[in-house]
Amino acid sequence: MTANDQDRSFFHRAVELAQAAEARGNLPIGAIITLDDQIIAEGRNAIWSPSYRPNRHAELEALRVVPEDLWARAGEMTLYTTLEPCLMCTGAILLHRVGRLAFGADDPVGGSGPALAQLPPFFESVLAVTAWDGPLDLERCRPLCQRAIELLEDRGELGSG
Repeated sequence: MTANDQDRSFFHRAVELAQAAEARGNLPIGAIITLDDQIIAEGRNAIWSPSYRPNRHAELEALRVVPEDLWARAGEMTLYTTLEPCLMCTGAILLHRVGRLAFGADDPVGGSGPALAQLPPFFESVLAVTAWDGPLDLERCRPLCQRAIELLEDRGELGSG
């Protein structure tokens, strides 16, 4: 898969958010949501700082701040995230009926890609109308993924296999 110029521009902002998350002591993951070629919401990982909140993933943080009056157009929205979403975030993206997901790098330890073929019928039907594009920005996002994995290993949050 290849990102177009607009995708690259939006991934640039998501990478900036990931770097800001890392600078604050969190995993380097950032997400934005666009509509009509404009950023309408942003989020960055905040699971460790300022306090431990395991549900503060970048994608969920972005979904939380979408203006309520825009949800009727969710099918026209694109959620850009630097890392392939986990199961929790994938479920939230599908429940919100976001029209397109674009991720920068695949996540070999926590990405939901392998589980997509095993979704319950409701989620399977929603996934059928959600474009799933990625990885689209490996050059910038794979190093962020590697740092996230290293941070999780350092904290003992990843099993040894």
